[in-house]
Amino acid sequence: MSLLVLGRPTQVLSSAPPAVLSLAAAAAGILAALSAWQERWLLALGLFLLGRLVDGLDGAVARLTESASDAGGYLDITLDTVAYAAIVLGIAGGLGTKAAWTAASFALASFYVNTISWAYLAALLEKDGFGASSSDEATSITMPRGLVEGAETIVFFVAMLIFPAAAVTLLWIMAVLVSIGAVVRAGAGIRALKQLGHRSEGPNRGVSYG
Repeated sequence: MSLLVLGRPTQVLSSAPPAVLSLAAAAAGILAALSAWQERWLLALGLFLLGRLVDGLDGAVARLTESASDAGGYLDITLDTVAYAAIVLGIAGGLGTKAAWTAASFALASFYVNTISWAYLAALLEKDGFGASSSDEATSITMPRGLVEGAETIVFFVAMLIFPAAAVTLLWIMAVLVSIGAVVRAGAGIRALKQLGHRSEGPNRGVSYG
């Protein structure tokens, strides 16, 4: 999210500990999932968007107040994962069909594979000196790119909550795109790590893994 959008809310919430904002964002996501399960789609949409807004503020507040930490980044990504998994289950529960649960299962499986494809790669890149600090990323660790990232994920879930009748199709599309992104990232990551392994000198910022 742009600083133009988040600037004023960040100032207003600057006295709140970033960890509290991370927890509040996750709570809103879980409540959105429960609302979707009860087929209260508009309420679920509102809560989901609220959660994503607050989630965008925790890091901004941490940087503004110079309280950013690895622990905070770890808490944030963990709670984001909980919220995204919950909303998939909530949508499937609200629809209540075999088709919905099947699509949700494949979507969650793609999330699982996608997470390991970037998280372990990120750890190795950090170890070899290609972490967030080497590329000026405003995150605790480097975030290797994929086809479906934060903004795209939000768009998919918003569309599912607005058009629940299309949610099964959207879950399948999302699962396929996430899976493709994970495979592409894994291939690029392996090539980058092999390149690093053949070098005897310090890190070269020209290595690409996205």
